[in-house]
Amino acid sequence: MIGYEFKDKSLQRKAFTHISRANEMGIESNQRLEFLGDSILSLIVAEYIYENHPEFPEGKLTELRAAIVCEKTLAKIARELKLGDELVFGRSEAKSNGKEKDSILADTFEALLAAIYLDSNMETAKKWVLGVIGDTLKNAGNIDLRNYKSEIQTYFQKRDKSKEVVGYKTISKDGPDHAPVFFVEAIYQGEIIGKGKGKNRKLAEQSAAKDAIERLNL
Repeated sequence: MIGYEFKDKSLQRKAFTHISRANEMGIESNQRLEFLGDSILSLIVAEYIYENHPEFPEGKLTELRAAIVCEKTLAKIARELKLGDELVFGRSEAKSNGKEKDSILADTFEALLAAIYLDSNMETAKKWVLGVIGDTLKNAGNIDLRNYKSEIQTYFQKRDKSKEVVGYKTISKDGPDHAPVFFVEAIYQGEIIGKGKGKNRKLAEQSAAKDAIERLNL
C-alpha cells in the first residue's frame, strides 16, 4: 500500500515502531527517522513550489510550505496510505487508539519518508513524495492562506480605536473522538458576529472569523 519495496526491512520496521512499543521492548522507535523525514519533506516541498510558482514571493512560499507539510495534511495522506494499520504500539497507546491520532499519523509519514531515503536515495524519496502528495502540490496555488482571525481583529481595532478583542466560544463538539467537528461562535462586545465549524478548535475559529468578515462585506 505504501508504494515502495524496502531492501532493508529493518528500516521499514523502525518507521512503524511507536515510542510506546520501543520503550516496552528496549528498541529504537521511529522518532529519529521522523526528525530526518521532517527536513527531507520540507526540502522536497520547498523545491517543488519554488520551481512551479515563480509568481509567489518568499513570504507566500513559506506559508504554502507550512500549509502543505502541516499535521492535518500529512495525517490525511497517512490515512489514505493506511499507515495506521502498519504501526506497532505498546499496550497503553494501543488501548487509546493511537493509530487514529493525527499527530502520530503525521509523524509516521515523516518517519517512513526518511526510511525510504535511507534505503535508497534522495531522488527516489522525492519521487515517492510527489507520487503520494502530488494532488496537494498541484493545487498549492489555491490553498487559502488568509488569517481571518487576524483580519477581523484588525478591522475592529481600527474601527473602534480600542484594544478590545474578538473572542471565540466553543458551542459544541460532535462526531467520534477520531473525527470530531467543533462548532464555534465569534463574539465581539457581547454580540455574536460569526459562526463556524472545523475539525479542531483552531479551524473552527478561523471559519467563524471568515463568516464574520463575510457578514460585514469586508
